[in-house]
Amino acid sequence: MIRLIALFVLLAMPAKAEEIVLGLSRDQVSITATFEGSEILIFGAIKREGPVQAEGDLGVIVTVAGPDRPVTVRKKDRRLGIWVNTESVDVDVAPTFYAVATNRPLEEILTFTEDLNTRISTQRAIRSVGATVDSAQSFTDALIRIREGQGLYQTLPTGVSVEEETLFRTLIPLPANLTEGDYKAEIYLTRGREIVDFYVTDIPVQKVGLERWLYNLAHDNPFLYGLMSLSIAIAAGWGASAAFSLLRR
Repeated sequence: MIRLIALFVLLAMPAKAEEIVLGLSRDQVSITATFEGSEILIFGAIKREGPVQAEGDLGVIVTVAGPDRPVTVRKKDRRLGIWVNTESVDVDVAPTFYAVATNRPLEEILTFTEDLNTRISTQRAIRSVGATVDSAQSFTDALIRIREGQGLYQTLPTGVSVEEETLFRTLIPLPANLTEGDYKAEIYLTRGREIVDFYVTDIPVQKVGLERWLYNLAHDNPFLYGLMSLSIAIAAGWGASAAFSLLRR
C-alpha cells in the first residue's frame, strides 16, 4: 500500500522536462511443457522539448516484479546431531520474481529517502510485519540469497545501457521456474538521485496449451482431474506389466 501511494504521488507530479517513452520486445510470456526460461528486452527513449538542460547525473532504473506472495522463512540449527527448525519469520509481502537493472549502482542514482518511499531495491520490496528489525533483516537477507541462487532475484547494477542520454535498453533474464501471474515492469528516470519521471506496464505470464488445460481442470474440477490421473496411472502400470511379460517370453 505504501508503495502504491508513492507511485500515485509520482504520477501526479507536474509535467517534467524529461519523460520516458517505453517499448517491450514482447507483451506476454507463455509457459509450456518445454519452457526453459526466456528474456525480455525493455527499451525506450527520454523525450525532451529541447537539448539536455537538467542538472545532475542521469539515472535509469528498470524493475520487473512477479506476483507478491507471503512466505515463511525458517532457520535451521543442528541439535543433538539433527537439523531442526529453531526460528521463523513470516514475510507478508515478497515478490515471486524481482529484477533490478540500472545504468549505474543504485545508491549512486537514487537517494535513501526515494528508495524508502518507492521500495525499488530488493531489500525494500520485501516486507515483514510484526518482526523485530534485526530479525527481519537477517531472514530477509536469507530469502534473497535463496532466490538469487534460483535466478528469481536479480540485481544488475550496469544492466541498463544509455546512449547519448536519450536511448536506453536492458535485457531481463527470466528463469524456467516462473510463477504464473501479472508481472509489473517499472521504469524510473532520475536526476541528481531524485526521481523525475516514472512509467509502469504489465507483462502477463501464463501457462498455455495442455499445461493451461490441466491447470484449469485441477482447480475447477478436482474430482475429474483425480479420476483421470488415477486412470492414467492404472494404464501406465498395466502397460509396464504387459511389456515385462513380453520381455520374459
